[in-house]
Amino acid sequence: MVFESRGDYGSQWAAIESIAAKIGCSAQTLCNWVRQFERDTGQRDGVTSADAARIKALERENRELKKANEILRLASAFFAQAELGRRFKS
Repeated sequence: MVFESRGDYGSQWAAIESIAAKIGCSAQTLCNWVRQFERDTGQRDGVTSADAARIKALERENRELKKANEILRLASAFFAQAELGRRFKS
């Protein structure tokens, strides 16, 4: 709606303010949506929604792998200590 009616207003911000009042959200929220749409369509530099989702998924996977590595490290140390204790008792 913002892009379709931009010609009817003096600026994009004026269009955003008018449309935001009509759809019941704040002008800043609508402006954020417009900016994200522009990034997603290549009209503006920045991180696209798809890239942001991919980064979020990779960060989650990285956290899970770090936890798994920590568990494996602790288990390895535990079993190594148990093996050392068994050798000396024999």
